[in-house]
Amino acid sequence: MPTDAPPDTAPPPYAPERLADVVAALAARADEHDRDGSFPFEGVAAVHDAGLLTATVGTDFGGAGAGLAETVRILRGLGAGDPSVALVTAMTLFIHALQARGGAWPEPVYRELLATPGPALVNGLRVEPDLGTPARGGLPATTARRDGDHWSLTGRKIFSTGAVGLSWMAVWARTDDEPARVGSFLVRAGSPGIVIEPTWDHLGLRASRSDDVILTDVPVPLGSVANLAEPGPGRGGDQASWNSLGLTALYLGVAGAARDWLVRFLHERIPTSLGAPLATLPRFQTAVGEIETALTGANDLVDALARRYDEGDLPESHAETAKLLGTRAATTAVEQAVALVGNNGLTRNNPLQRHYRDVLCSRVHTPQDDVITAAAGRAALARADSEQLRNRP
Repeated sequence: MPTDAPPDTAPPPYAPERLADVVAALAARADEHDRDGSFPFEGVAAVHDAGLLTATVGTDFGGAGAGLAETVRILRGLGAGDPSVALVTAMTLFIHALQARGGAWPEPVYRELLATPGPALVNGLRVEPDLGTPARGGLPATTARRDGDHWSLTGRKIFSTGAVGLSWMAVWARTDDEPARVGSFLVRAGSPGIVIEPTWDHLGLRASRSDDVILTDVPVPLGSVANLAEPGPGRGGDQASWNSLGLTALYLGVAGAARDWLVRFLHERIPTSLGAPLATLPRFQTAVGEIETALTGANDLVDALARRYDEGDLPESHAETAKLLGTRAATTAVEQAVALVGNNGLTRNNPLQRHYRDVLCSRVHTPQDDVITAAAGRAALARADSEQLRNRP
């Protein structure tokens, strides 16, 4: 728990009533940023100015202390406007939320983060060329070497979401001693030895600028490390619930934007052979009903589980199951919308093709579908085996 007064530079006032205006501003420039792959600095600034970027900062640090249910609402809205902005916002919100729950950043370093002028994006850089995602095991190649009064950090991180816009980086690395310890080394962006290589040329979320970050002898104060310990079983817990439900809400926001575009298109499209909008045809009404039903169910599930989490009553596996169901519903809904309108759905002048490319990115976030289903299968088989043993004569 913090022991000092809130930082001199407190987060902007949290203004949830401004969410709709922020979403509209993001949507107005989302296509521009998607086309040229540019980072949406002005969109991040709009999110920050409304207090949405720091909504989960704890009340002890001068923040609003928003819970998971409120975060889900924010990310669903931002996802409908520009999912690249939503994703970099999510990473920052999750770190603040973890700290509010007694997290891992040393308090003096966390206060430096809060005192950073303007929008202070922060993200954990974990993925590496050889390691892949650390969720599947293994140690990072990125190494921290003790050098007098500081660590010297060297390595390469890939898929570093928002790299060009970050103020702080939590770099997952190993020490060079025996036995090696692993932890997150807390680095100010712009520190000597950091180079951002513009490698991001993705199908979706193009404006997220998830470029490579190359670190060469980057100095890190000895006290700027979180969770430094010997390697052990991965910890999920409530942080995994934030990731699963928060990111699922983001992609449901993308699907909601696709549905809204589809509905407008069907009302505006009047074929001469029909003499009436496509929206009047039963076939289209049924198809839109399929999309609406799936998205309603997925959104209700995510909202309900987020509330359960805030009430302290949510098993981690339930959040992961919701991620699988919710992201599948989002992806399928946008696929159905594209199929329904044919060439119009894949025309670059229309946003539907962008929503489709963006929603596909839901599949790559940890935990992936195969991990979720394998865990669910093992749990069901173990449960059945245990019941059979109890009922055996």
